[in-house]
Amino acid sequence: MVNYRRNFVPGGTYFFTVALSDRRSTKLLDHVSSLRFAFRKARSERFFTIDAIVILPDHLHAILTLPEGDADFSLRGRRIKTVFTQRVLYQGETIRQRDTTGYALWQRRFREHTIRDEADYGHHVDYIHINPTKHGLVSNASDWPHSSLHRFIRQGILAPDWGSADTVGCLTGEPKDSCATHRTP
Repeated sequence: MVNYRRNFVPGGTYFFTVALSDRRSTKLLDHVSSLRFAFRKARSERFFTIDAIVILPDHLHAILTLPEGDADFSLRGRRIKTVFTQRVLYQGETIRQRDTTGYALWQRRFREHTIRDEADYGHHVDYIHINPTKHGLVSNASDWPHSSLHRFIRQGILAPDWGSADTVGCLTGEPKDSCATHRTP
């Protein structure tokens, strides 16, 4: 097995991907209010900022910033997973159990990337917001309801047509000069 090392940076900003064990599942959308509750509960116990997020049927992407001096993102992720699982069980869903290590709702691991600079941050925010389009769930990113893209548009950070069918090319490898008009100044 690969000896994967996590990069713990106190007060750092991190990009995360967290997925369900069953990648055909729609439990995250079926129980989106429980997922939002799990995030609120984890934030009330150990604060963090949600910079950007998208919730898809079987996985989510998020950029989280931890408080200065705190690098324990694993604890927060574990808490979100636990609270969500408990609420889904409480609502009567059946979740397969692993041998002795709990429920098999989530993949055991998660992917994490330490954000290095503003360009890296912008790239990952764009990746998060375009993800529903990338997966073919919607034609226009703004049509996906479970995304922080709507907050970015309300705050004037992104243009209202950002991620629309005619502008999505700049986020999927098309020439970069076509991207200049999609972020508001």
